[in-house]
Amino acid sequence: MLSGTDTDPRLKRLSLRSWRRGTKEMDLILGPYSDARLAQMEPGQLAAFEALLEENDQDLYPWITGQQPGPEHHAALLREIRAFHGIAAGN
Repeated sequence: MLSGTDTDPRLKRLSLRSWRRGTKEMDLILGPYSDARLAQMEPGQLAAFEALLEENDQDLYPWITGQQPGPEHHAALLREIRAFHGIAAGN
């Protein structure tokens, strides 16, 4: 999770939500991504990530792994998360 020096409550909340998804698979996908990227995200990117976290894990997992196409409004972020983890779409 984010280091103890980070004081932005929104970043802390998003990090916690990334690591405590409900399924271990999604914790391991979104947790490291959030640790690496949250602090550098612009406000619009944070809003997009926050919206993605509102989705159910049962939907997110196949979208991120490329087993199913995700909604167009999440497409750029899904591609970025896949690239971060080296997941090829359609695998």
